[in-house]
Amino acid sequence: MRGFDPATASDDDFAALKNGVYEHKILILKGQALAPSAFVEMGRRMGRVEAYYEPMYHHPEEPDIFVSSNVSDGDKQIGVPKTGKFWHADYQFMPKPFGLTLIYPQVIPAKNRGTYYIDMTQAYQRLPEDLKREIAGTRTLFSVRRYFKIRPSDVYRPLGELTEEVERKTPTVAHPTLFKHPVTGATVLYNSEGFTVGMEDADGNRLDDSLMQRVFEETGQHDSSFSGPGIHLVTPEQGDLLIWDNRALIHRALHTSTPEPTVSFRVTVHDDFPFHDDQPL
Repeated sequence: MRGFDPATASDDDFAALKNGVYEHKILILKGQALAPSAFVEMGRRMGRVEAYYEPMYHHPEEPDIFVSSNVSDGDKQIGVPKTGKFWHADYQFMPKPFGLTLIYPQVIPAKNRGTYYIDMTQAYQRLPEDLKREIAGTRTLFSVRRYFKIRPSDVYRPLGELTEEVERKTPTVAHPTLFKHPVTGATVLYNSEGFTVGMEDADGNRLDDSLMQRVFEETGQHDSSFSGPGIHLVTPEQGDLLIWDNRALIHRALHTSTPEPTVSFRVTVHDDFPFHDDQPL
């Protein structure tokens, strides 16, 4: 999508932009040149921006920006390297995830770059009918504990102490496995290999983990070739700004295997709708 200027766009332009994201799941705005403050302001025009809960990810001047970076500023690491190298949707492990994710790459590696996506509304449609029946009315449990990144302050801390802090700050949460998208009305299969730690029935009884694993398998999250019909790779160019539907898509970063510099900024936005109505389908 070319010609969108956040500085001059009207409220109607932003409304149309959001509707486009809901319709197409992801949009790429070409030819952007935004200062960090302008990037945050763009997010604010799309909804309520939420800063990431761990400060080590924050941009030094704009804490509402999440920084993924393997580049240091002198002897100081800015942001966190190699984030998101697993299937997930942002903030699934929180009680109130957000509806929109904005990614603005700053430094792009020449090789092995990009992000894989799976549309979980389409993934649900492809499920075998017996599996659809098995997951109907269930809830999925999410936790950050599998991919929590160790902070500099955690060095030499006892593992049990760190685990206790993670569970206290981000306890396991349950979301409906299936819910209706508040804008499109499509059925969303809300699940990810990175943050899903279990499933439970309508009475809160833990279901066998084989069901969770089958969902991973059927949706392509165990496809190590990343060649399945539901997996799509997006490779941004300099000046691209990506906006996607954080309800409907899960994603996984493709990190370069060579030590090429890479820096990306992220702003996350609560839109005008509840994330879901908390009623499992």
